[in-house]
Amino acid sequence: MPAQVLEILSADEIRRTLTRLASQVIEKAGDVGKLSLLGVYTKGVPLARSLAHQIQTLEQVPVPVGALDITFYRDDLDLIGVRTPAKTEIPFDLTGKTVVLVDDVIYKGRTVRAALNAATEYGRPEAIWLVVLVDRGHRQLPIHPDFTGKKLPTSTEEQVKVYLEEIDGRDAVELIKASES
Repeated sequence: MPAQVLEILSADEIRRTLTRLASQVIEKAGDVGKLSLLGVYTKGVPLARSLAHQIQTLEQVPVPVGALDITFYRDDLDLIGVRTPAKTEIPFDLTGKTVVLVDDVIYKGRTVRAALNAATEYGRPEAIWLVVLVDRGHRQLPIHPDFTGKKLPTSTEEQVKVYLEEIDGRDAVELIKASES
């Protein structure tokens, strides 16, 4: 039996979710001028750009966006395999800012731990918040997002796949259930 694929979020639902997340970040921030967004490669980067656009649309304040590669900060490279690092691009100082890390899915927490370590190489933020599109549970580390688009309880055998227009040519989130033998 082939794997079962269920659409969890459509393109419209992703758009509405990003608008809601932007509103929540604005509400918590108070001073939007102190925000800086860092997208975690790969899918967190276009999500951070979209989130910054939503914040700017709502508040008429530009929000700087950077891209963060965490390859050399991971503690599980032996498990996930060697990957070609992307270029970290943070054209602004993070010192004194409220940095919003943006990623597509949080699972075990290891990516976020690595992102926290990487981000502090670029300054000493006043605060670091985490925004994720999907929280699928199963944490191995005590890391939890400040803002979550969708909580999606999963089994460890299931996969969550995020598709973004900028990378994949479409916006969607799918749950892939393992095939039964």
